[in-house]
Amino acid sequence: MKEAQYYHLHGEDSVQCVLCPHNCIIKEGKTGICGVRHNKDGTLYSLIYEKPCAVHVDPIEKKPLYHFMPGSKSYSLGTVGCNLKCMHCQNWELSTSLPGEVFCNTLTSDDCVKLALQYECASISYTYNEPGINFEYVLETAIKAHEKGIKNVMVTNGYINEEPLRELYQHIDAANVDLKAFDDDFYKTVCKARLQPVLKTLTILKEMNVWIEVTNLVIPTYNDDSKSTQMLVDWFVEHLGTQTPLHFTAFHPSHRMTGVPPTSLRLLKNAYDIAYRSGIHYIYLGNIRERSITRCPSCGRDLIIRSGFHVMRTNLHDGKCICGEAIPGVWR
Repeated sequence: MKEAQYYHLHGEDSVQCVLCPHNCIIKEGKTGICGVRHNKDGTLYSLIYEKPCAVHVDPIEKKPLYHFMPGSKSYSLGTVGCNLKCMHCQNWELSTSLPGEVFCNTLTSDDCVKLALQYECASISYTYNEPGINFEYVLETAIKAHEKGIKNVMVTNGYINEEPLRELYQHIDAANVDLKAFDDDFYKTVCKARLQPVLKTLTILKEMNVWIEVTNLVIPTYNDDSKSTQMLVDWFVEHLGTQTPLHFTAFHPSHRMTGVPPTSLRLLKNAYDIAYRSGIHYIYLGNIRERSITRCPSCGRDLIIRSGFHVMRTNLHDGKCICGEAIPGVWR
């Protein structure tokens, strides 16, 4: 076990974890909501330090990140646990499991960097479950990755307090943040969390110049109505701008929402139309079979053509269209 950061004593037999907005008060022998930060004799420990349960080499497009080193490989790590309890979780086998319930590898931060180099990965992605709950391991690995010229990616629900966020994201190059709905009741009912901390995370990451892309999973009857989508898009444009990529992805029945129908292409295209009319330049539809194309907002030329998670063709030159329009992103 690794002693955790961001906690303090709270009474005689409790500690308070201040890593995420839950600010859990954890009694002796118990863990926080995330299931992986454990109070033993008044010291808070991480139970998942150096214990990734999912390790893969993925295309960066799988995160999804479409404007960050397209076509590159990312060494991807995930553990058990999560600080949200989403009824629709697509990776629930990991996120709802506790340490010891799933086979895990033992990988030091040095191992991760060595393997990322061995597999010719341009980045390390902290993904599959919420990486913020593994703060100590992610921070240590990210610092060492940068020392070897490897970039760092967070695929995150954005549910983290400001002080640890700022410490960690000094070493993070890109993040895909899951904005689950623009509705606090949705967050409370479906995710057992709140909306405002996620919005705060997004604005801080924008301020810190971390490359951001945002994903909204469109769930029929839960967050798919046009009014909710318009509210999300309006906030997005005001705080993140029209140049930030926005992904609307299709829901497939999973976990505790197996009775909810999958998202229709009509619903996704309705969300796309709302974002397009609001001026967002880079809108993508995910979890569908159609190709995904990045187009120049100036001349309309196809710049990056993707099939699934693979780049089929790119017409970018030093981050610019042939017409001279600069396309925002991080390009190799």
